[in-house]
Amino acid sequence: MTFAEQLITIAVVVAGTMLTRFIPFLLFPADKPTPPLVAFLGKVLPAAVMGMLVVYSLKDIDFTAPAHGLPETVAVALTVLLQLTLKNLLATIAVGTIAYMLLVQYVFM
Repeated sequence: MTFAEQLITIAVVVAGTMLTRFIPFLLFPADKPTPPLVAFLGKVLPAAVMGMLVVYSLKDIDFTAPAHGLPETVAVALTVLLQLTLKNLLATIAVGTIAYMLLVQYVFM
């Protein structure tokens, strides 16, 4: 890639990033009410995305493998329990991920 191509690539990436950041403020100014559809999507999409990520993460569990899905089951149960008790999403995700990695690397080798 030549230097000019590198500059063009960087400019396109910067423009794309800036557009995705600025367009919502242009389409939905602060002095106007938020459209009902956008407000609805703001309420339901976070839970939908989390549900999709859970399904995607658990779709390839092989219950016939030697661990029989135990690391995934334990990590998900720990994550749910922590979220219900702590209500701290960042800590819940971090502890669940660390627990899963420790189980896979050291317990269910």
